[in-house]
Amino acid sequence: MSLASATPSPAAFSRNYRVFHVFTGLISLYVIWRFVLPLPISKSGRLVLSVALLAVAEHHLVTRNFFGSMASPEIPATLLMALGWLFGSLLLLAMLLLVRDVAALAACAVSREQGRRLWAARRWSQGAAVLAVVLSAIGVWQAVREPDVKTLEIALPKLPPELDGFRLVQLTDLHASRLLEAPWIDAVVKKTNGLNPDLIVITGDLVDGTTAARAADVQPLQALRARYGVYAIPGNHEYYAEYQRWLPAFEHLGLRLLLNEHVTLTPDGQRLVLAGVTDRMAAAYAQPLPDVQQALAGVPPTDPVILLSHRPTGAALNAQAGAGLQLSGHTHGGQILGPHLLTQWANEGYVSGLYQVGGMTLYVSNGTGLWPGFPIRLGRPSEITQVVLRSPAKATPQ
Repeated sequence: MSLASATPSPAAFSRNYRVFHVFTGLISLYVIWRFVLPLPISKSGRLVLSVALLAVAEHHLVTRNFFGSMASPEIPATLLMALGWLFGSLLLLAMLLLVRDVAALAACAVSREQGRRLWAARRWSQGAAVLAVVLSAIGVWQAVREPDVKTLEIALPKLPPELDGFRLVQLTDLHASRLLEAPWIDAVVKKTNGLNPDLIVITGDLVDGTTAARAADVQPLQALRARYGVYAIPGNHEYYAEYQRWLPAFEHLGLRLLLNEHVTLTPDGQRLVLAGVTDRMAAAYAQPLPDVQQALAGVPPTDPVILLSHRPTGAALNAQAGAGLQLSGHTHGGQILGPHLLTQWANEGYVSGLYQVGGMTLYVSNGTGLWPGFPIRLGRPSEITQVVLRSPAKATPQ
C-alpha cells in the first residue's frame, strides 16, 4: 500500500517550516497585544519585552540556521531547557489569554459592561503570566525526567494459550539528542532491562542528529537485552539526518530493523509474528514508503500478528491487513493535556492509550522521550511501556 499521496514533498516539507515560524510569530504578537501593551510600564520597557517575546517565539529559526537543524538543535542541554521553559511560558500564556478573551466575548452577550471588564482585566493577565511561567517550569522537569514504567495487559487475537503472559517492552520517541544524552538513555536501558522482557521493540524516532553527533548518546542502546531480541523501525526523525547511515549504525547496536518486513518468533515452539513498516516521511527522501501488505506478505492467516508503526494513522488499513495489535508513538500523547486535542485531530483521532480498531487493538504510547525543540509535558507523562500479552481465552476485560 503506497502512502505517497499523503506524504509531503521536500517543497511541502520546507513550507511546513515556514508555516511553523509564522504561527509562532503570530502567537507572540497576540501576547504582545493582549498582555504587554496594557502593562503599566514605560514605552521602552514594553518595547524591550516585546522584542524578547518575538525572539523566544522564533528561537527555532536561529537554532535551525546556525546551531544544527530544526530537528536537532546542537546547543547545551541547559540552554535547551531554558529556551523550552521560555517558549512554553509564551504558549501557555497565549492559551490562558485566549480563554479569558473568549470568555469576555461570551460575557458580552449577557452584559456588555461585564464583558468589557473581563476583556481589560489586568490582574487576570498578570496572574495568567505567573501561572504560565510556573507550569512551564514543571513541564520542562516532566519532559526530561526518567520515565516511569506503564504496564498493560492486551488480548492478542490468535495468540496461543501457551504464550499467555508473554511480555514485551515498547520504547518509542527516545529522541537521543543534546537534551536527552547518553546518561538519560542509559537510565532508560537499565530500567528496561530490569523488567526482564521477552521482547523489546522501539517504534521510531530513536535519534535527533547525525551519526557523528549522536554516536556516544545511542551507545547505551547496545546493552538492551531480551530473550527473543530487540527490534526497531524508523520514525520521521530518522529521515531528517543521514537515514542511510543510521540503518547500519542501528544494526551495529544490535537493533534488528523491520523495514516493511516481518519475522516469525517461536517462543516455546509457538508462532508469533512481529512486523514493522517504514514512515511516510520516507517519500521526501526517496526512500521506501510504508507498505503493510509487503510487511505481512506470506504470513499465515492463523498466526498472531504484532505490527510496529511509528504513526498511529492508517490503523484501519493495518487492521484489515491482518494485524492484531499495532504499537505506535509519534504523538508524544499531545504533550500538554487540553491542547492534546489538536494532536489527536491531526492523527485520525489517535493520540494516547488504547483504541479498538475493527478487530485490532491499537496502543499509542506517550513516548519515552521527546523532541528537544519543545521539551514540555503537562498531564501527558513519558513512559516505558510493558505489554503483557493475553490469549483471548484467558484475557481479563480491559
